[in-house]
Amino acid sequence: MKVRKFAAIDIGSNAIRLLTHNVIEEEGKKTQFRKSALVRVAVRLGEDSFTKGEISEKNEIRMLKSMKAFKLLMEVAGVEDYRACATSAMREASNGTEIIEKIKKEAGVSIDLINGKQEAAIIASTDLKSLIKEDQSYLYIDVGGGSTEFTIFTNGKIKISKSFKLGTVRLLNDMVKQEVWDNLKKWIETNTDSLEKLSIIGSGGNINKLHKMSGRKEGQALSYIWLNAQYKFLDSLSYENRISELGLNPDRADVIIPAARIFLSAAKWSVVKKIYVPKIGLSDGIIKTLYHSKKKKA
Repeated sequence: MKVRKFAAIDIGSNAIRLLTHNVIEEEGKKTQFRKSALVRVAVRLGEDSFTKGEISEKNEIRMLKSMKAFKLLMEVAGVEDYRACATSAMREASNGTEIIEKIKKEAGVSIDLINGKQEAAIIASTDLKSLIKEDQSYLYIDVGGGSTEFTIFTNGKIKISKSFKLGTVRLLNDMVKQEVWDNLKKWIETNTDSLEKLSIIGSGGNINKLHKMSGRKEGQALSYIWLNAQYKFLDSLSYENRISELGLNPDRADVIIPAARIFLSAAKWSVVKKIYVPKIGLSDGIIKTLYHSKKKKA
């Protein structure tokens, strides 16, 4: 048996995450990927990027310090290799490339700027494939702070995928035009109209939290009825009460509502009553693609 360590850094619009995995290789057995640790820092880059067009000096400093800390944590943990990916907030910031170069120079961390299609492809490389049955269809939704990726699976394969600038941080800052909602509605209705046995698979921190709040066991789906009721309940509470009474983190207590709205809208337009939450995301996909890439080269 050989145990290897890999890490992923996900630089999102709402938070920055460092995920480490133990990758267990054993002759004659399937390689196992086990989460070792997760560090999440609430640096809301999207609020800068989407409203001002650039990352503020304050968040630039916080981001640089986070990357230095992540580098040290990876060294202490004995991480063999890592990959860092930045999504919409850094892509749309006028000083995004400049900050990435600074981080590489001062923190020694290289960052890849990825687009929506690349993000969807990385996520699709996770355990998602093992959940998809060939005789059913799925609408996979990954809700982020700056954008949401939609992918349709039929016959066990990707039929079509599209990224929409419809994220929780954008919605909080009232930066999503009705046209975006209309385009999403049309896209979902057009691409799901002929599909039978359709279910939704959701990913992202917000739907994971909602699933945990529901008290359902792992593998049990959220119903549209429950999610709609929970959305209305959360919306009826003040931001402060969501933190004090429900125990939500301050950076989760606001974005969880627009996230629920996105899932509810998609479920309504695709006429789906169940949402499965396998708790996988970009970080998991980064580690999987990194490992298989290294194995192929070897």
